[in-house]
Amino acid sequence: MSGSGRSARLTRPQRSSPAWRRRRAARGVERGGAPRLRLIALLVVIAVVTWLVLPVPALTAVVPASGSRPAAQPGLPWLSTSGSRMVDQSGRTVLLHGFDDDALLEQTMDPAPLDATDASLMEESGFDVVRLPIAWSLLEPDRGHFSTAYLDRIASAVALLNAHHIYVVLDMHFLGWSPAYGGSGAPAWATLPLVPDIQWGPMPSVTRLLSPAINASTAYFWLSSDWQAQYLRTWQFVAARFRDDSGVAGYDIINEPHAFPLPPLRFDKDDLFPFYARAITAIGDVDPNHLFLLDNDALGDLPTSVVPISAPNLVYAPHVYTGVLFPPAFTGDPQSLDTHVDELAREASQLPAAMWVGEFGINSDDPHSSQWIADALDAFATHNSGWAWWQWRATGTWSVRSPGGKSLDTTLLRELAQPYLAAAPSGYAARGPDGRLLVTVAAGHSPAAAEVAWSDYTLGSPQVSDSCGAQWSWDPSSSRLSLTVPTGVACQVELSAG
Repeated sequence: MSGSGRSARLTRPQRSSPAWRRRRAARGVERGGAPRLRLIALLVVIAVVTWLVLPVPALTAVVPASGSRPAAQPGLPWLSTSGSRMVDQSGRTVLLHGFDDDALLEQTMDPAPLDATDASLMEESGFDVVRLPIAWSLLEPDRGHFSTAYLDRIASAVALLNAHHIYVVLDMHFLGWSPAYGGSGAPAWATLPLVPDIQWGPMPSVTRLLSPAINASTAYFWLSSDWQAQYLRTWQFVAARFRDDSGVAGYDIINEPHAFPLPPLRFDKDDLFPFYARAITAIGDVDPNHLFLLDNDALGDLPTSVVPISAPNLVYAPHVYTGVLFPPAFTGDPQSLDTHVDELAREASQLPAAMWVGEFGINSDDPHSSQWIADALDAFATHNSGWAWWQWRATGTWSVRSPGGKSLDTTLLRELAQPYLAAAPSGYAARGPDGRLLVTVAAGHSPAAAEVAWSDYTLGSPQVSDSCGAQWSWDPSSSRLSLTVPTGVACQVELSAG
């Protein structure tokens, strides 16, 4: 060993000196401090994760029994739910296919009014529902004062669509919290003052999420009963008008709620689903006759932490933009889309509720749009879910009809106007793409008639062939084919374009 090494050794007296002991203790703290800090950090992480995933008790919404509903409008029977199915008064499983249309939103959204041509085109193409966004800001422009004039506009749109055998889902719409921030939804009085509205980010949906003003107002709504109470009074104002109208399928309580800026998972459990239960109770106190539609947490494609709610006539109404608004972009592989729709179906069963997709869509200029639409429709059909396309009439290449009514995207209309079983008695099932439909009927089927939606506008009158002497009648005015199969007979009925 070298001399320098020997000189570095400490003698026993040196090692026992107070200074040496202090230095040794300090080094021990340094060596032991890091593990202790890591342990504390780990415990904190475990505590936070446990808090996020901790389950909460199931909820109950108190809704009076509907009792005897008024007579239904012709061709628009009252709807309810039975287990995971949406059903009509005869107990037939009902699928609703149609569109959203923002004709009644604030002028900042540049709405195009619906007209009789719109309703006729939808009916002739076999569609039977419009999800109609309405605006809290126009219903209650001043706190505690409701607009009967705007409610009359809503009623007129409902009547127009009902006259063409089209149901309406009323959707209280939000986008960017409020027109005060250039979006849609809350009135100006339901925004927080003095918070700057600084919108920035790579795309419009993200810019709204990053605005301090929008975040502050959104958080205040969810964390306080103040604005929520007025919001539910607004819903009661609407429901009182339509409680006896079978042409209104139901009420979509709030459009695209999301956790941001509140903690995900806990938002669903502590805020969103308790709010849903209170809303169902409040609306049901005025109107127990309609469906209650609940959106999923719209924070991307992340799962929603569903809290079961005991209430009648629940419909889970998620939105699907997988591969369109949320990455990775769709390139033809349906796996991500199918996986997400499967997850949504599981969430519906957890609620438990029927499922109906309240919004889905893609830019028709996208090179993969046709494949995306076909895959989405197939995924929805797998789970017996109806749907509404965003949207019918608007500026841009997401819509079927242009705002001025000068153009119609017949390619998009044809892709969406696929035949389907609009009302199916027990024992009936149907599948079939590209303008064809194969209806399979089990021997033990219900004797009630089935209704097939068939697009007279895009396909013409259907050609029908069967293996059992089925009885059928075609009504081109409503684009419906009524089908009856002899009792106790198994059967296949094929419909094809003439």
